[in-house]
Amino acid sequence: MEQEKDNFWLYIGAVIVATVIGVFLLKSREMESVPTDAYNETRAQVEKQMQKSK
Repeated sequence: MEQEKDNFWLYIGAVIVATVIGVFLLKSREMESVPTDAYNETRAQVEKQMQKSK
């Protein structure tokens, strides 16, 4: 019984770690698919619009 309880928390920890790693992998893949030049251009346009609205 005690061994099963230890394994339960081990599994929960493994699921949490796997989820965090998965999120970081998907986020990095998403950012790679966006061309850097297009991203920077869009960011610059957004900043200009923010300055105009102030």
